[in-house]
Amino acid sequence: MDIVSHDVRKFFGLLLKKNGYVLEQLFSPLIVHTTPEHAELKTVAHGCITKYHSHHYFGFAETQWKLFLKESPRRVKPLLYVYRVLLTGIHLMRTGIIEANLVTLNDGFRLPYIADLVARKLGGPEKSTLEDADVTFHESEYQRLRGDLQAAHDASQLPELPSDKTRNALNDLLVRIRLRSVAR
Repeated sequence: MDIVSHDVRKFFGLLLKKNGYVLEQLFSPLIVHTTPEHAELKTVAHGCITKYHSHHYFGFAETQWKLFLKESPRRVKPLLYVYRVLLTGIHLMRTGIIEANLVTLNDGFRLPYIADLVARKLGGPEKSTLEDADVTFHESEYQRLRGDLQAAHDASQLPELPSDKTRNALNDLLVRIRLRSVAR
């Protein structure tokens, strides 16, 4: 389990940039503890989602692809990250909704090889590597899905930047959170 924390001001600043990582943290269904401010932040943060989050997913997918190619033998886990990142980005561009669960995403994309890759990863170390012959197929899928992400970006109805209303709401929430922490 990874536990991540941020200074609230830094987190809000990252939300206002094209940082999909903090969006995924915020909208994760895996929450240990929540507050009314967290619920308010999730409402406000919808206004932080822009079409330029696609750049985060392009960069993250490229990094994961390079990590996948470096290994010998190649492992399934980094490849699953590649698919998860690309499908999350495409889904976000199409719907404005963060969904980072690969199995859930694949319910909509219906890529037949995803279930097999997940089963291989869960099957233990002896099943978690790929034969070199598989790499050619996965590279073509990687390139195809990058094209799908670009098309989804181009067609996206998401705003280009967070609105002033969203920025002001984040600032107001930040001030209230800081005042509450000082009062404690």
